[in-house]
Amino acid sequence: MKKTPLYDEHLRLNGKIVEFAGWQMPVQYSGVVAEHVAVRERVGLFDVSHMGEIWVTGPNAEKALDYMTCNKVTSLYDGKAHYSAILNERGGVVDDIIVYRGSQERFLICVNASNADKDFEWLTKHNPTDAKIVNASAEYGQIAVQGPKAIELVTPLVTGADLSTLKYFHFVECEILDSPVIVARTGYTGEDGVEIFVKAEKTVEVWRLLLENGAVQGVLPCGLGARDSLRLEAALPLHGHELSEDITALESGLGWIVKFDKGDFIGKEALLTQQAAVLPKKLVGFYLDEAGIARQGDTVATPEGTQIGVVASGTKTPTVNKALGMAFVETPYAALDTKITFVVRGRAIAGHVVPLPFYKRSK
Repeated sequence: MKKTPLYDEHLRLNGKIVEFAGWQMPVQYSGVVAEHVAVRERVGLFDVSHMGEIWVTGPNAEKALDYMTCNKVTSLYDGKAHYSAILNERGGVVDDIIVYRGSQERFLICVNASNADKDFEWLTKHNPTDAKIVNASAEYGQIAVQGPKAIELVTPLVTGADLSTLKYFHFVECEILDSPVIVARTGYTGEDGVEIFVKAEKTVEVWRLLLENGAVQGVLPCGLGARDSLRLEAALPLHGHELSEDITALESGLGWIVKFDKGDFIGKEALLTQQAAVLPKKLVGFYLDEAGIARQGDTVATPEGTQIGVVASGTKTPTVNKALGMAFVETPYAALDTKITFVVRGRAIAGHVVPLPFYKRSK
């Protein structure tokens, strides 16, 4: 299994290490609930160095990416990022990504850990131009600083930029500890914060600096457990759960990033055909009305017992303090307040469809 540049730091901080997407990663340090609360109320640090970084450069970089992703790359400007997806010809999600525009000829793509090599191969194979595509994942560490006090923590550590004026889904190229970094006002927790792309060999120094200077804000190192409970409360999809190559972007609720009004892109024809018909299934949010937790793979049924779907993700989260999750159900059962049943280890548990997200931060 692979290790991030911060692996020894996790051991030093008594992080509990687990296997995740081929990497040895901390699932928790002080406990999932404590780490979750730290991010919601103060600030938490996440090692996300397992995520992949792919550069697309050259005179035709914009044209290539606009064809190979579903969002409108031509609407980006220097210093702006957007959420997007790489689709297959059927409209299924190869991966969900963030695209950062440094210039019209220089784009950075952040991809999911388990998909980095696959995404690189996919983009290289389907590149319609002579744009240069480079998998630079091994060159970077990445640290997510998330929570209402994240900007307060990071701003004085940065030179060459004022993070207090940095807008959501924008980024700056600046320095920390005299080393070049990319600081993006993005995240995967539903809170304010930044994600810092740093040279692999400088990642430990930046991590320690953030921990040391964040003591006044009550910073905690956080693991995969809190990352998952936070993203689920915010209804942020996870590839392999809410997203897959066998589920279309429209079925997964990603229609808002599919820009049919731009030029051709991979998967467009299939999605247009599906858009013209009734979707066979939809992703919905749910609460359980009885004790229990419905998890990925559990069956969703009508109250009478007819199977109508499957759970994509589920748990009981600290902030909302309810057993909740997201599930794919047949479209006639996707309306809000629809009564549904979850089959958990042979036991039927009542629940109902609710709006997403479960949690939305105050701005």
